Amino acid sequence: MEFSVLTVNPAKVETACLVVPLFQDGDLLSAAAKLDDASERLIAQLVERGDFTPELANVQLIPFAPGLAAERLLLVGLGKRETFNEGALRKSLDAAFTTLAKLPVDSAAVAFADAEVEDRDVAWNAQMTLESATRAVYRFTQCKSTQSPAPQLRTIELLVSETNQADSAKAGARIGAALGDGVNLARTLGNLPGNICTPTYLANQAETMAAESAGSLDVEILDEAELEALGAHSLLAVGRGSAEPSKLIVMKYQGADNAEESPHVLVGKGITFDTGGISLKAGAGMDEMKFDMCGAASVFGAMKSVIALKPKLNVVAIVASAENMPDGRAIKPGDIVTTLKGLTVEILNTDAEGRLVLCDALTYAERFEPASVVDVATLTGACVIALGDHASGLFSNDDDLALDLLEAGEASWDRAWHMPLWDDYQQQLDSNFADLANIGGRPAGSITAACFLSRFADKYPWAHLDIAGTGWDSGKQKGATGRPVGLLTRYLLDRESELVVTPEA
Repeated sequence: MEFSVLTVNPAKVETACLVVPLFQDGDLLSAAAKLDDASERLIAQLVERGDFTPELANVQLIPFAPGLAAERLLLVGLGKRETFNEGALRKSLDAAFTTLAKLPVDSAAVAFADAEVEDRDVAWNAQMTLESATRAVYRFTQCKSTQSPAPQLRTIELLVSETNQADSAKAGARIGAALGDGVNLARTLGNLPGNICTPTYLANQAETMAAESAGSLDVEILDEAELEALGAHSLLAVGRGSAEPSKLIVMKYQGADNAEESPHVLVGKGITFDTGGISLKAGAGMDEMKFDMCGAASVFGAMKSVIALKPKLNVVAIVASAENMPDGRAIKPGDIVTTLKGLTVEILNTDAEGRLVLCDALTYAERFEPASVVDVATLTGACVIALGDHASGLFSNDDDLALDLLEAGEASWDRAWHMPLWDDYQQQLDSNFADLANIGGRPAGSITAACFLSRFADKYPWAHLDIAGTGWDSGKQKGATGRPVGLLTRYLLDRESELVVTPEA
């Protein structure tokens, strides 16, 4: 999505559509007031007569507005001022751009900078605007023989009232556009069917990203022979029942001035299809198990955003990818495997396979001596029961890291909720026959899954994001959401700001 920033009178802006936000109460915002004056109180009269009610996310298209240079006017409701917050802004933006994406317009001028949110600046507002615009024009059409007309919207003009806000708006919009592209990549990877998006496909996507990165990204793909030699028997065990070979995909971005700067590591669960293995899932809804690689997809999306934004820090992404299928070679309940760390695991349920691939990836991350490690996984249905589809579950062995991720989630409005990781839960993983079991029973299922992972993340600050509830939507609007690309990218950008050193006087 292309963008520019304008500081001119909105009434004089020549555009296919001018988007204007309105509150239900109080005076018109700056841009709306200027447009109202130029159009002989068109906007005020529409509200006064009840032809348009500025309820949150309510929109109305005015195909012709006298006195204005714009061809069309789109009014967008913000709701009541007293309840207006980040979520309300996102809803109103999404409503506006969903409407714009259906119109025959290739550009639009947007006055949402007037819609100020407490404690958020114009850069944040611009970021939200471009991210929403980029997400709105996304369509998954790769597997359809008949293509519907694609949205024409390609360019956004941001209207700001003060000249001194222009640079901040541009900086925020740049982040929003990169985030939107990262989110859309994650959505595409998640939406692709399992017969296309295999571990090998993901590996090829990583190599394509590297080739298109102009040298910003290095990629290493470990195949099954290399994983066997390495000792990653837990990861390999998951894919043993599939004809699709398992992969460990490593992507390295070096942007720090000091090449030896400890990297921040992202680890993604890449189970490209999950039948449950021998512990077979129920048939109803199993098609959605193509989304079991949404953790990996979000890591790919975050890396795409990083490549576009080029922050001055080092980042490593590790994707542990396999397909979990039942056949004569598949792992069975009661089997014991040896992990890359050397710990043995009794497999009590083959449908708890995500932790089995992640544990080897977390051990592999030790070699990078990371500043932090964040793994992302559609790990447990228990997390969906606990948090629904609004917040990702956050578990961590480091309170500072957890706080940084929570703040990144609030700033990106891709929120997480801090869950306990107390030693009290660890005993649920006790096994009579191995060092630990791969499940801890029904109570606190998402917590014991995180406890399992914590056994392999004892060498560095680590956090686990369970996105089983946030990684995709079910029902009529079924599809990958691209979460938590926003959270991950914001977390990394915040780490870049910490590396800025003020020269000594």
